[in-house]
Amino acid sequence: MSPEAIADSSFLIDWSRYSRRDLLTRLFDVVHVPESVLREIQLPPAVDWVAERLADGSFALFTETTDIETKARELMALSRSKPLKAIDYPEAVCLAAGLRFGYTVLSENGGAFFAPRVLNLGVVVWRAFEVLVEAWRRGLVQDITEELRRYEQEALHLFRRRDWEYVWSLVGRR
Repeated sequence: MSPEAIADSSFLIDWSRYSRRDLLTRLFDVVHVPESVLREIQLPPAVDWVAERLADGSFALFTETTDIETKARELMALSRSKPLKAIDYPEAVCLAAGLRFGYTVLSENGGAFFAPRVLNLGVVVWRAFEVLVEAWRRGLVQDITEELRRYEQEALHLFRRRDWEYVWSLVGRR
């Protein structure tokens, strides 16, 4: 895992509703926010939280260069030619930057999440689920099942049954 991440709007909007959102800045030295993602974030609490993190330096604005833009458009086209949910430009920028700089990509977008496997990309994509499991592994979260439930309730985001089964196998209970 890279000490740096890059996040799309689906991740940031959900994560901004979570009361323990500081876990993100404890896992990553910096979280990059592409300009195209920033344009999609327009409502509180996400806009306020992202602005605060940009101001304190735990988030950084990611400027989309020509090479990143070109790679993003290539990934978008490639996603449309495979059995994969199409990847939109902001998510493609995150994937392209993850590939180029080794950032962990943070996304709740299904196309972005499955792109590394379907498109054979050498990039790590995490959803909130993987972020929380990593926080638990590092001792930042004591009870992973309780934390996942808290996230579901606060972020209004339900985890897949397969994710829950994975966690239950880790903790040895249901």
